[in-house]
Formats: sequence, C-alpha cells, structure tokens
Amino acid sequence: MPYTANPTPDGRPPVAAVTGASSGIGAATARALAAAGFEVVLGARRMEKLETVARETGGRALALDVSDRASVEAFAASLPRLNVLVNNAGGALGLEPLAQAVDEHWRTMWEANVFGLMLMTRACLPALEASGAGHVVNVGSIAGLESYPGGAGYTSAKHGVVAITETLRVELLGKPIRVTEVDPGMVETEFSVVRFGGDEARAKQVYRGLQPLVADDVADAIAWAVTRPPHVNVDHLRVTPLAQASATLAHRTE
Repeated sequence: MPYTANPTPDGRPPVAAVTGASSGIGAATARALAAAGFEVVLGARRMEKLETVARETGGRALALDVSDRASVEAFAASLPRLNVLVNNAGGALGLEPLAQAVDEHWRTMWEANVFGLMLMTRACLPALEASGAGHVVNVGSIAGLESYPGGAGYTSAKHGVVAITETLRVELLGKPIRVTEVDPGMVETEFSVVRFGGDEARAKQVYRGLQPLVADDVADAIAWAVTRPPHVNVDHLRVTPLAQASATLAHRTE
C-alpha cells in the first residue's frame, strides 16, 4: 500500500536510515520508505548485498556494524540530517537450552540486538531532534513479549529492546521525536537460516504447514507508522501471521 512521507519545512525529502538493510526486513523497509518519498541511507556489514538494495531504492549504502562504536559513529557522522531511524539490525543464534548455552551466541545476540540499538540511537538522537520531527523505530519481536524453551538468549535480548523502547519514549517526552516498536511474529527471511547455522532444511520446518509473514508485510507496517501525522505516535505494533497466536502456538495444516 502506498504511503507518503510527511513534508519537511525546507521542502527537501526526509531522510531515513535503516540498519541491517542488506536483506530481509531491513531491505524491504528501505524499499517501502523510498517508495513513500524518503531519501534512504542503508547500513549493514554485507556491502555487496547492501549496494544492490541501494541501487534499487536510489539510496546510499554505508558499511555499518552496529556493535562497533567507531562504525556507528562514522555512520552517524555521514548523516548531515536525519528524520527517521529504523533500528532493524539484530538476529538470533541457536536454540539451545540455558544449560547448554553457547557464550559467543549470547554475546553476539546481545551486542547486535541491545548494545547496537543503544549505540545507533544515541549517535542519531541529535540529528533526529534537530529535524524538528524525528522518529525512532525499533524492530523487536514477539520474543520480546514472551519466552519459550531454548530461546533464553534471544528472548532476553528482545525483552531488552522492549525495555529500551519504553524508556526512550519516556525520556524523549516533550521533544519532537516519536518512538515506535514493531514486534513481528514468524517472518520467512534469512532469520531462521542464520539461527540454525545455515541449515536450510531445519529453517524451513519453522514455517511448515502455515503461511508466514514476508519481509514486505513488516515493512508496510513500518512505513505506515512513520507516515502518520507528526503529532501521532504509534507506540507499539505486534504483527503476526493469521496462523500464529503466540511465540509457541501456531495452527499448521501438516
């Protein structure tokens, strides 16, 4: 569905920065925001894929590792102005019970989903406030609202996203910056392939017997939220497939 970005005072296109934009929800969000009239700046580690998305959207691709402070600060410094920040970079690794937790998996998930979100938001807040109508969108997960066996590393990180988002909303009260959290359920992207170390057969089982969301579904929700009038704050969107009622309860036909 087409949406239109809110106009800026000087008539220039508003700027949206999207992290984790080389594939999946991030890439789809970049396309949706570009279609809505935003000038998009895309950040990710996989530059070849990122540059492909940048060409498709007419945007700018910049190398970005959200868990690295120097990388984040260099990215933010390259943005002379900014209206929307979409904190999408993150992901899950493994599904081991706590008793068999893998240290590096936990560290990586927390650095990307929590520490990286903090670094990006902190670095971009001055430009967002200076725009007079900024917006921070944090892409979380229903894993931030529930827990499930084997998911302690990922669910704890995504619960952290919820806490950060709610705190940020309170801290920015009175400033011209909106804050939105978008929590998807099952979305068929590279997510499960990465989680299971490249095991595509195991990843496909996650979506067996149901129609999951696709990246464009989540991107559409984000584009809708950021194109509401500046006085309207969409605090929270939980977006799931019809066949999914919770993190662990889904209707499957096979």
